[in-house]
Amino acid sequence: MADHKHGEMNIEAQEKAFDGFIKWSTYVAIFSIGVLIFLAIFNS
Repeated sequence: MADHKHGEMNIEAQEKAFDGFIKWSTYVAIFSIGVLIFLAIFNS
């Protein structure tokens, strides 16, 4: 069995996926807030 050494694994792919997820989540949150504001202003 291989010995695990902390900090030696390449996590570039995981970091890229996480950054994409955070960016996508931010866009969805901003869009959702915009829709709610639009509905609050123009809903009669």
